Amino acid sequence: MPAYSYEGSYINGEKVNGVVEAPSRGEAVAMIRKNCDVIISLKEVRASVKEETYFNQKVDIKSLALVCRQFAIILKAGLPLVQAVDLTAGQAQDKTLAKILKQVSLDIAAGWSLSYSLQQRGKKLPPTFIETVRSGEESGNLTGAFERLSVYYDRMYKTKSKTVSAMMYPAFVLVVAVIVVIIVMVYAVPSFSSTFASLGTELPTVTKILIGVSNFFVKYIAFILLVPTVLLICLYAYWRTEAGRIRLSGLKLKIPIFGKVSSMGGASQFSHTMVTMLRAGMPILQAIEVSGKSVANYCMSKAILATLPGVEAGKGLGECMAHFPVLPEMLVRMVAVGETTGAMEDILEVMAEYYDNEVDTATARALSMLEPVIILFLAGIVMVILFAVYLPMFSMYSTIG
Repeated sequence: MPAYSYEGSYINGEKVNGVVEAPSRGEAVAMIRKNCDVIISLKEVRASVKEETYFNQKVDIKSLALVCRQFAIILKAGLPLVQAVDLTAGQAQDKTLAKILKQVSLDIAAGWSLSYSLQQRGKKLPPTFIETVRSGEESGNLTGAFERLSVYYDRMYKTKSKTVSAMMYPAFVLVVAVIVVIIVMVYAVPSFSSTFASLGTELPTVTKILIGVSNFFVKYIAFILLVPTVLLICLYAYWRTEAGRIRLSGLKLKIPIFGKVSSMGGASQFSHTMVTMLRAGMPILQAIEVSGKSVANYCMSKAILATLPGVEAGKGLGECMAHFPVLPEMLVRMVAVGETTGAMEDILEVMAEYYDNEVDTATARALSMLEPVIILFLAGIVMVILFAVYLPMFSMYSTIG
């Protein structure tokens, strides 16, 4: 933020001078007039050193929900904003968030607005958070803004936690299965193959295949581990490009079962954010922009943001959303109904709850189908290994008999 050096005087002729920080020259003049009657000179000096103090780490959603709830309680109790920020900073569990709030407290004492300070200090703070706080300041209902944010982030955290918890089991089983298969192929099978070779008997086909696969693993284990690593790095590099991110996000929506979960999850995020922004008093265009950026799936996010020119030209949001097939049809139709009836906020709230329930149901259904597949896959690997190991032994015993 720019700093302005000024010289002024009171009506009685007494001179005064100092330095103030303000986003613009006009706001600097307004701040100075609170301290003196006449401004003699005003010039911009170098940007404040405090401007360099910012934090680029992501903030935990759970901690953000708790901080919003604390802000709402403290402000409702009638404490000044600076004191509210100080108290909340001291109780914040997330260290990055605590540091941001401590710096914000100093900024507010120096005359900054809360939303501007949060925007400058927390580069990774969600735009939903900053814009809702700004709307609360402009409408004079900052307490209500923090109450809405508390509910919003608490719901986001619970939804995310459910999804992560549901995916932990299959992910863990798959990782363990891969590790076990590598250990068996690299260490266990070679010991059996040397034993079978000493017998001098003809080995069954399944045993030969297993030994061949094991030899491949032993010989090319470094290559086997290197290839997936290189592929992941290339995939990540492709993801960092605009075209790659759009294409991969679009493919994610087409994956059987899980693509539908991702699509409904994006619709839920949009609905929750949109209703929060509208109830905070934010203009429709700004609400669409913030809501679009909050959607995790990049392809859906770009589609929502692409509706802005049409809405700005006077078209309905539902009409503009209908041009993008990646957006769920029910969401598009209900947004159009909300615009027609004038009950956009209520309908979006209903849609948010609907998609939350659908995500939970679809995730549970997907996992119920995935778990038997994983078990059958592991059972198949175990059976192949057992057959490959025991068939030569049975052949040897029958020969001896």
